[in-house]
Amino acid sequence: MEKVNVTDPSDSAAQEMQSEEKTSVQESVQESVQESVQTPVQSSIQSSVQSSVQSLIKRKRGRVFGYFRVTLILAVILWVTDILILFLDARSFAALTLACMIYTVVMAAVFINSREVYRREIAQYAQEFLGLEDLLLRETDIPYAILDEGGHLLWMNHAFEEAIHRDISYRRPISTILPSLSRDNFPKDEKTAKIQTELVGNSYIAQMRRIRASHLAGSATMFGDSVEGDVIVLCLLDNTATQLAIREIDDQSIVVGLFYIDNYEEVIDTVEEVRKVLLIALIDRKVTQYITAIDGICSKIEKDKYLVILRKKALQNLLDSHFDILEDVKKVNVGNEMAVTLSLGFGLDGLAYTQNFEFARNAVELALGRGGDQAVVKYPDNVVYYGGKTRQVEKNTRVKARVKAQALKEIIRSRDDVFIMGHKMGDPDSFGAAVGIYRIARTLEKKAYIVINERTVSLLQVLRLFDNNPEYEKDFIVTSAQAVELVSENSCVVVVDVNTPARTECPELLVRCKSTVVLDHHRAGKDVIEGATLSYIEGYASSACEMVAEIVQYTGENIRLRPEEADAIYGGIVVDTDNFVKNAGVRTFEAAAFLRRSGADVVRVRKLFREEAVDYKARADAVSQAEIYRDVFAISVCGGEGLRSPTVIGAQAANELLNIDRIKASFVITQYNNLLFVSARSIDEVNVQLVMEHMGGGGHINMAGCQLSDTTIEDTIARVKEVIDQMIEDGEIEI
Repeated sequence: MEKVNVTDPSDSAAQEMQSEEKTSVQESVQESVQESVQTPVQSSIQSSVQSSVQSLIKRKRGRVFGYFRVTLILAVILWVTDILILFLDARSFAALTLACMIYTVVMAAVFINSREVYRREIAQYAQEFLGLEDLLLRETDIPYAILDEGGHLLWMNHAFEEAIHRDISYRRPISTILPSLSRDNFPKDEKTAKIQTELVGNSYIAQMRRIRASHLAGSATMFGDSVEGDVIVLCLLDNTATQLAIREIDDQSIVVGLFYIDNYEEVIDTVEEVRKVLLIALIDRKVTQYITAIDGICSKIEKDKYLVILRKKALQNLLDSHFDILEDVKKVNVGNEMAVTLSLGFGLDGLAYTQNFEFARNAVELALGRGGDQAVVKYPDNVVYYGGKTRQVEKNTRVKARVKAQALKEIIRSRDDVFIMGHKMGDPDSFGAAVGIYRIARTLEKKAYIVINERTVSLLQVLRLFDNNPEYEKDFIVTSAQAVELVSENSCVVVVDVNTPARTECPELLVRCKSTVVLDHHRAGKDVIEGATLSYIEGYASSACEMVAEIVQYTGENIRLRPEEADAIYGGIVVDTDNFVKNAGVRTFEAAAFLRRSGADVVRVRKLFREEAVDYKARADAVSQAEIYRDVFAISVCGGEGLRSPTVIGAQAANELLNIDRIKASFVITQYNNLLFVSARSIDEVNVQLVMEHMGGGGHINMAGCQLSDTTIEDTIARVKEVIDQMIEDGEIEI
């Protein structure tokens, strides 16, 4: 309310009148309000209304008394003029005095009479304002509620009661009804927060705003004496129709798919000439019927490739059935000795149809790189795998190896120097493969470096073949820091035995080098090295050393391996195949034969990998303490104390556990460097790569692993069991 600054004795009278007026009006408002209050909630609303009305009264009263001040000022001027006239003319003074008295009496009477009218009008206005406020807050169709800082309901209107199916006396936290509206999601300041939430099948936007409780009420009893500080005003805006429309549009969006027959040539070669056309026709019919049944379009673009167009809603049907076409095509048999397998790739949610096609192409390449017989669905920010239970068949043809070898040679020739690196905590396979690439680069007269940061126990014996060897430069093995300093604008990096950027010895080299080559036998996951100039990933290969041995043969240039190099490559094959027991195919033995002709000595290699007694005992302890889970899974822990390379011992223990009858897969947990390493192994019935991918790792179909941090051994064992149970329930593992 504005203050009157007129310095006149009549000001005090005006102030007294203002005070009386204020008291009278407030009493009138309170009487009107009290007549309408029936419940505590209405009392709370009325208190808020009273506060608002009183604020309005102050503003109105200030304006009315402003008009009255003008009258007072005019009266003062008249009386001053009257006094001045006294010194001029007595009769004029008497006449003017009479006029001033009449004016003052009339204005005082008008003000006194208008005060009562003013009081009644304000009281009536307050009553009308109360009805409007109650209508807006309680009867509005928009769900509206007020919460305390802990999220407890203080007040709600009828629409909110109907929305949450609770009555007005419900005072529990709002999170018991809407879990998404927790205290962590409340606005921290006076800005509005919006959260998408679901309630009884309807979709709402919860709009919340934090305000001071005193701003809502004129007294401390707005929501009870216990309410202090801030309250949360909550409004639920129903957007169910909007969400349904968005979902319908999204369901109708285009999904692009590519179907590849993995082993077309191999299957065709096993069928009689007269039955080849029948076999192809049966496969075409299976694929076409599978897609047309969900209202999709299927077109054969090559002899072993299909282009598929369908709606996103239809893709969900395929996801729910776990792509049963993968199993259906295996049943096609017209005398073929080998089952037909498919690789499926789907791309969706791209910004354009061309991007969806690119997603589909990347997805099917991932499926092929992981061994085929599976479906891969690629989203803009995620990749999902289905299937992949079939062991990849080794291809007898060496055309691909020969083509990759020639491409590798041309890349190295066009570069000034070559950096070769494997995965972190390198093993004999990664080092042996690196040595083979090193020999190719040196034969082509290019400077080459092998990047190794940590000389693990499994590498020590192999590295001794090259340390202080006059045939090799002292700097041919460098660390990551040294490699970053040596790299130039025309350098090339060759990555062996790994295809994940984060697991390489020096990820920075992948960015600094213009040309990147990837050679790996592990099946590709979603985090693969992108933009590689040359990528050669073969899941059927036993080891990276086997692949490099073939490349060395087909590169040409009369490359001659030195005995220590042949030993290193041969040793990598021996370690990864467990002495030619696992994953060893025809090409594995042919690569070993080539290495033997190049000077590899079996006795020397065996001596390289002999172990100490403490390691042997640790492995035996891990095997003896294994827990048999669900009768077919062996789970154990390998103690890392006192061991030079606990992870290697853990992997060996996992291999040993497979020798137990009826064991289909083994898992050994090893603690090392504040991390937990899980080594997973199987023979042929369980795809342990899928198991490890559920835990954030990866690997090969029967040899995989993962690394975990910020967890315990007990929690890791429980996690392994949980993943196994879930995969059995989903049909990914059969026991």
